[in-house]
Amino acid sequence: MHVAWSPDRRAPLPWRGLIDKWGDQDICGPMTEEATPLDPGALESAAPATTAGLDVPPDHLAINPRSPFFDAEKLRRGIGIRFKGTVRRNVEEYCISEGWVRVQAGKTMDRKGNPLTLKLSGPVEAWYEDLGEYAPVAKL
Repeated sequence: MHVAWSPDRRAPLPWRGLIDKWGDQDICGPMTEEATPLDPGALESAAPATTAGLDVPPDHLAINPRSPFFDAEKLRRGIGIRFKGTVRRNVEEYCISEGWVRVQAGKTMDRKGNPLTLKLSGPVEAWYEDLGEYAPVAKL
């Protein structure tokens, strides 16, 4: 298993499916937990996922341990992100309510060794990957 290292604390990044700076994909390895998918008909009749109390990711989450929006327990479960209808695997931070994602700008680093990031605006959807194919989706 290949693990990318965070430039901040030299700790493994917990985001499953992230592409590290060498271009390797799926750096956290395959999911090992067994998950049962939810009934897709139940999701259609439910209220929006952000208010329904379903098992959905938080509104704002970051992979940088120094961020106030970092949560290792939630990241360890694996977060899927869909931005403008495309599943993205290179998201550093996202906010569903404000409608943006932050992605790394190539291999460029700042003077402290942190990756430079771009903030892209558009519709964002998030879900836990460990819940299977029909996981509830948090979206605005």
